[in-house]
Amino acid sequence: MRGCASYCRDMARIVGISGSLRKASFNAALLRAAVEVAPAGLQVEVASIVGIPLYDADVDREGTPAPVAALKDRIAGAGGLLLVTPEYNNSMPGIFKNAIDWLSRPSKDIPRVFGNKPVAITGATPGRGGTRLAQNAWLPVLRTLGTRLFSGRQLYVAGASKAFDADGRLTDEEVRKLLAEFMATFAVFVG
Repeated sequence: MRGCASYCRDMARIVGISGSLRKASFNAALLRAAVEVAPAGLQVEVASIVGIPLYDADVDREGTPAPVAALKDRIAGAGGLLLVTPEYNNSMPGIFKNAIDWLSRPSKDIPRVFGNKPVAITGATPGRGGTRLAQNAWLPVLRTLGTRLFSGRQLYVAGASKAFDADGRLTDEEVRKLLAEFMATFAVFVG
């Protein structure tokens, strides 16, 4: 990133998270493309759910795992959150939901991490339906956490194996255009 003197103060910063652990994930690729097409004035900081253990209240009582604590702080300090979700069995992936469950513990931290936080959801899948059902499955979770849900645009990337090349670069120009519009509209929503 460029020198941060006055530039960083004027820039909105959001955290983007892919809900897949797969190295060649279409959702990680979509997140990288979102970083590329983000409008001037919006910084997208890529975060990861790698290393977050399965939620266990016994572990939670011993203290928040380091990867969870670090991600909570990153989200709490950001102006918005972008969830890039796969769709597994017509819903959200368990590993992604698990990460959000950890991030909401202890419950007294929910307002700090999620309270009134602008949140957008998008996703990519090789299937025909895009990630419409997974995105809808996230809505009650995000409402419960008190986020401010972005509904200005929707983006469900279907046929992802044709939208990205073998190196994970977004090559479908129509999807790139839609993603740029999605990110520009979200940037305005974040303010």
